[in-house]
Amino acid sequence: MPGLRNYETPSRETVDEFYQLNHRYQTLAFAQAKKRQFGALRNRRMGVWDACLHLNELVDDSDPDTELSQIQHLVQSAEAARRDGRPDWFVLACLVHDLGKILCLRGEPQWAVVGDTFPLGCPFDPAVVYHDYFADNPDAAVDEYQTGSGIYAAHCGFANVTMSWGHDEYMYLVARNFLPDKALYLIRFHSFYAAHHQGAYDYLTSDVDREMMPLLKEFSAYDLYSKADDPPDVDALAPYYQNLIDTWFPAEIDW
Repeated sequence: MPGLRNYETPSRETVDEFYQLNHRYQTLAFAQAKKRQFGALRNRRMGVWDACLHLNELVDDSDPDTELSQIQHLVQSAEAARRDGRPDWFVLACLVHDLGKILCLRGEPQWAVVGDTFPLGCPFDPAVVYHDYFADNPDAAVDEYQTGSGIYAAHCGFANVTMSWGHDEYMYLVARNFLPDKALYLIRFHSFYAAHHQGAYDYLTSDVDREMMPLLKEFSAYDLYSKADDPPDVDALAPYYQNLIDTWFPAEIDW
């Protein structure tokens, strides 16, 4: 579908500035520190639908495709999957996949929360969007990180790799005790476009990654190609999605 993930748009300046910051500051040490900080899940307790409503205040600066609020995008994605007869866990993954972006509403800069994700501690692949900006990243000067497979054993699996920190990894940590493994994989790696759109980082893939890649590509279609500027009726759909959430999550969870 034309126009999606097309950075030649009126928002290009914002996206360009975003990736300058993202690629400069997303280092291995930074991502590890943020995972320790937010992975403790000590920020607050909140229901999942409440988190969807809370996210309504955010517009993602890294996304050139839509200016809808985040809850509208989440419901659009989930509704598209539901119309196609996807299983409930898949529909729910579509609904919650971006909820980790609430970190932006807690004072975290967008470059540390949203945008395409990529492995750290190994060479920056040219398939990553705005790859040239990695020249400003301190990790680019660390020989150990930029040689061979970096600090990782070949085919160690994406689950054993430190990814750039953001909403994918955070929401995976929030949901990991509640959702099935396939749903968690989709949430954790849905922004890893260099892998599931470009085939990059194959040297890190495990059997699990290779098995999951087709499903991740299918999930990506609901994330990207469900986007439109005609917003869904969130209020009318709220009872259905609250019931779906209640099937998998308790009333409140740690964030």
